[in-house]
Amino acid sequence: MTALLSPSQIEDAFVGACRAELRAIKAGNVHIHAAGHDMDVEQFERAADAAAPHIANPALRVGARVRLAVEASFAAAGCNTNLGILLLCAPIAAAAEATMATTNISTRLSLMLTTLDTQDAEDAYRAISHANPGGLGEVATEDVSEPANVTLLEAMALAKDRDRIANAYVSNFTDVFDFALPELAAARRVERTEEDAIANLHLKLLATFPDSHIARKYGIERAEEIRAAAAALRPRLFPLTSRDARDRLLAFDASLKSERINPGTTADFVVATLFTDTIIRRGRQPVAVSPLVE
Repeated sequence: MTALLSPSQIEDAFVGACRAELRAIKAGNVHIHAAGHDMDVEQFERAADAAAPHIANPALRVGARVRLAVEASFAAAGCNTNLGILLLCAPIAAAAEATMATTNISTRLSLMLTTLDTQDAEDAYRAISHANPGGLGEVATEDVSEPANVTLLEAMALAKDRDRIANAYVSNFTDVFDFALPELAAARRVERTEEDAIANLHLKLLATFPDSHIARKYGIERAEEIRAAAAALRPRLFPLTSRDARDRLLAFDASLKSERINPGTTADFVVATLFTDTIIRRGRQPVAVSPLVE
């Protein structure tokens, strides 16, 4: 029985993924090339550092990791910077740290998701309520402002058609494993830098999936318009080998920010993909974990 990575390695991988995402030009999101939405890079960095010990704490269940990480992030940044990142990365971290016979992170994650219970849902509800993401609104069944009556996986199933992060839970993160990881590998083969590969991945995600955060705030039609705009622009930009391509990407970034359009879910999936990629690469040498002794 092995763990893929130790808690300290998970913590480092999480912070590394968060910081790598901030170095890339991600249209509509905060990054080192342009702030936006009344937030800056330093807030995201502080939030990542504050959240990491909770995300990587093997003594915590998935829901508790999310709740404590959100509370720590909010205290460090003063606003919601990373709720979606935490919801995606907490189960991945738990799967990587668990003592299991298999070293396949996708299989580990599938098994981990089936163990989520009503307490995980309750903690996740409290985290979401605390972060208060834009456009959350109310729903008739399992509203996060009410006590949880279902498991976290069941709650995500109820929300899967309106939220891509919820859909990740019920699809065993297929957007990460079957789409984003191969796209990241392809981008790395053609781009000159890791930052450009991440920018490439971000726009590919934005061009493929209507962003849930945009849809919550402005409606699915607007999210689809942004998706179509990204799809039309992307072939003219990548690989990012010319100054003109970078200028076009930055202009698209500025245009989205001028309209207060923030594809936050897309950025969340970028971080989750980088985090998973690091776990896969570093986990090729499994970490032995001694059994607990009563």
